[in-house]
Amino acid sequence: NAPLGHCGIVLRWASLQVNILFYVHAGLATQHLIQTGNTSPRRQRAQAMTEIANPHWEHFPHEADMGVRGIGASREQAFEQAALALTAVIADLDKVAAREPVEIRCEAPDDELLFVDWLNSLVYEMATRHMLFSHYVVHIDGTRLTATAWGEPLDIARHQPAVEVKGATYTGLHVAKAADGHWLAECIVDV
Repeated sequence: NAPLGHCGIVLRWASLQVNILFYVHAGLATQHLIQTGNTSPRRQRAQAMTEIANPHWEHFPHEADMGVRGIGASREQAFEQAALALTAVIADLDKVAAREPVEIRCEAPDDELLFVDWLNSLVYEMATRHMLFSHYVVHIDGTRLTATAWGEPLDIARHQPAVEVKGATYTGLHVAKAADGHWLAECIVDV
């Protein structure tokens, strides 16, 4: 079964870091431990790529900000999963209904700049429309991205937003196809 979503917890003991990721498979939660210790970001990305072959998203800590990572079988899936991670920084995805579609278009000279433009377009749409999104369909043709984001108006009482994302940054920016064929898209978002 493909994961329907997941959340992560990072625990630190001295120089040892353990990431605990909970994946939900058709309503059944399973737990995966990734012992990262003092491994490099490249090694952590490699672990993320091999941990589960199905599309998924992750958060990773970065000083006062948050990293968002999407992993998928295609560049489009990786962008969709990273968008879910972006929304999950703000609120619980399970509380956001996919009711209203919003069309989004971006263009940039390469995949990494396109990824940042994509996330920043979502931040702009969330801020100006006062909405949260919980479902994304992305199409990429060369340097052009067209997408539909489904969501609903922000309801402070129900969604209980934790933070406001100010924007996607170039820090930690990485979009690439791994040796196993899966795509990874990640960067730090300013909160």
